[in-house]
Amino acid sequence: MFIVSLTYIKPLEEVEKHLEAHVEYLKKQYAANSFIASGRKVPRTGGVILSKLENRDILEKILEKDPFKIQGIADYEITEFIPTMMGKGYENLG
Repeated sequence: MFIVSLTYIKPLEEVEKHLEAHVEYLKKQYAANSFIASGRKVPRTGGVILSKLENRDILEKILEKDPFKIQGIADYEITEFIPTMMGKGYENLG
């Protein structure tokens, strides 16, 4: 499993210009089962994406297609981890 942490490197006005395209990109990745959750950071300095892809190289190729990446809106940090304990109802994360 991977945690992708996006940190905006452009002003929010620039983020907003590309938000609709980013959301469409996310929808496509959900449909392809590439992502399992995503959302904004609080405060709004970026976002987080959770992915159950098994291969980091594949994830990196998918992230290259993100309009935020293409337009230089955000930096991306990828952290891989292996869930070993899950709360009730989240056993499918393992």
